[in-house]
Amino acid sequence: MLDVNSETICRLIVLAKEFHAQEEVVIPEEPGNPSDDWGRQMLASHVDDSTFREFKSIVLDMEPDQQHQLVALMWLGRGDYTLDEWNEAVEYAEENATSATAEYVIAHPQVADYLAEGLASYGISCEED
Repeated sequence: MLDVNSETICRLIVLAKEFHAQEEVVIPEEPGNPSDDWGRQMLASHVDDSTFREFKSIVLDMEPDQQHQLVALMWLGRGDYTLDEWNEAVEYAEENATSATAEYVIAHPQVADYLAEGLASYGISCEED
């Protein structure tokens, strides 16, 4: 069960879209393991970016279990897991958690789409009616 405020996820989606719309953001090829520090290395030149700082602040304000769910939600939306495998995804995210969750998540070029798809799996949309 998703235990993260959907409004928070929607805000992260908006910030991720803004961040990745910038021309100077260059993402290297993705690793297979979330514990790799590629996200941190890639984002080192963006430490002063206000969009990145807000994204990171929101993620850091989350409880650890919510951070694990954020990562699992991204994986769900990316198709790595199904909704039936949700608990496995969260468990894997917990086992591989690092202090660089925000960096890992935002370093995925399509993270906004992945998070939106993950929310859609739960019947949640960020679109206002």
